[in-house]
Amino acid sequence: MARLAGRDPRLVETAVVQVPGAARRAAAFRRMRDARSSEVAEDYVELVGDLIAETGQARLTDLADCLGVAPATAAKVLQRLQRDGLVETRPYRSITLTEAGERMADASRDRHRIVHEFLLALGVTGETAEADAEGIEHHVSPETLRLFEALTERLRKAG
Repeated sequence: MARLAGRDPRLVETAVVQVPGAARRAAAFRRMRDARSSEVAEDYVELVGDLIAETGQARLTDLADCLGVAPATAAKVLQRLQRDGLVETRPYRSITLTEAGERMADASRDRHRIVHEFLLALGVTGETAEADAEGIEHHVSPETLRLFEALTERLRKAG
């Protein structure tokens, strides 16, 4: 611990060294943590919507099975999503999406489609493009997404 000049020597203080770019990096880390939380929410609401479209219902056990998590884990996430106004859950009933949840699921699907098509236009194989799009879709900015879409269109017209 370093004592700072001009301070009472009885006080023990820690000198904080300002690292160039530290605030920028801290902001980037904060954005990544927020994106990770949003990524989980997006995956869940997208899957709820897909299950309802495919089977007519979305049950906790189906979500847990599809995501490869314990039912207790899925239940905890669903509680958060309900608190955030994205899903509605009732005992012994199918999970449903709220309007906000439907908007989130649609936006996530659109981002996935744009990224997937961009990767395919670059020549990435279908399987790899699908896997990569799943990760990228949650972390891409609106600006980058617009550019992906525009470049994909240009590549299609050129090729």
